[in-house]
Amino acid sequence: MSVLSGKKILLGITGGIAAYKTANLVRLLIKAGAEVQVIMTPASHQFVTPYTLSTLSKKPVYTQFFNAEEGGTWNNHVELALWADLMLVAPATANVLAKMANGLCDNLLLAVYMSAKCPVYLAPAMDLDMYIHPSTAKNLATLTSYNHVIIPAEEGELASGLIGRGRMAEPETIVSVLEASLTQNLPLQGKKVLITAGPTYEPIDPVRFIGNHSSGKMGYDIAKEVAKQGGEVILVSGPTNQKIEDARVVVVDVLSALDMYEACHRYFDQVDVVVAAAAVADYRPKEIATQKIKKNAEEFTITMDKNPDILASLGAIKKHQYLIGFALETENEVEHAKLKITKKNLDLIVLNSLNDTGAGFGKPTNKVTFIDKAFAVEPMELKSKEEVAQDIVNKIIQHYE
Repeated sequence: MSVLSGKKILLGITGGIAAYKTANLVRLLIKAGAEVQVIMTPASHQFVTPYTLSTLSKKPVYTQFFNAEEGGTWNNHVELALWADLMLVAPATANVLAKMANGLCDNLLLAVYMSAKCPVYLAPAMDLDMYIHPSTAKNLATLTSYNHVIIPAEEGELASGLIGRGRMAEPETIVSVLEASLTQNLPLQGKKVLITAGPTYEPIDPVRFIGNHSSGKMGYDIAKEVAKQGGEVILVSGPTNQKIEDARVVVVDVLSALDMYEACHRYFDQVDVVVAAAAVADYRPKEIATQKIKKNAEEFTITMDKNPDILASLGAIKKHQYLIGFALETENEVEHAKLKITKKNLDLIVLNSLNDTGAGFGKPTNKVTFIDKAFAVEPMELKSKEEVAQDIVNKIIQHYE
């Protein structure tokens, strides 16, 4: 999943030959998960049609302040500007750059730009002589002083036949610049987080196992939120139907508690944070039958061995790592959770109680209490698991602040 996923992007298209590239640019932004609203200058219609861009963006394309064919409805430039998480003008012609730098406002695109409170990105495109003209250089410097990001034009063959700098950056390059720019400002940029999720299955024979009802959703939601905030994730996952597609998340599939123990220790030295959200089996069968066990006897006994405590073993060797554990309790919840903090050398524990309505396995909601290593207790309201994941990641962010 791209950092652009869920972002609302205003794409301004001006009247240059490079406007033909914007069809692919819209396609790439949509593929990255962004929501794209296209605004065109009248001149840009000569190079790419609104119908093409509307089809690709799945939104109406705006050019005029009023839609005469729709009874004179007003396209509110202020609402459009406030809607956006970022504004991208591509191509940005010499004419439009000059107007933006000097506060001229004679079309809808410029009115939206003048009202924008979001970050602005500009991808210049023009012929060589125009690009190197002192006035263009001055305008680009002025726009840079406004904290706008200039995506430099590239060298190559230009529409005039000249060879030089002035080509609009390729759509793939523009998307990469947007992703890199957004990522570097995220609070967990540069942090690596190990997250465990889901149940473990402890095999009895080739077809049977001992497991639990954990869906893995909590751990996966935390992984998505960490990635959204710029962190890299190693997600050690037991068997689950949960899915995640994000370049920042590496999924390590495991089956048993011993598998999860090995994976966590393999990656522990590489990470800054551990969030142990998995529901790990406490015991495993002492012996695993090589063939399916037949149901011949009236009674059947399984001798169990205790599984290693993964989080306690990590707490015993932690150096700089910030450790977060989970506690699922049914009685004396806070007291038992505090004991786990001390016993496992944790920095924070997320307490769940099966006595709380809406909490527990297989539910879309959860009600948790945060307890830190100083034993400060912070009860939270019943929330969706996505919101609980945000609260947990906010705790990580606060730690590094």
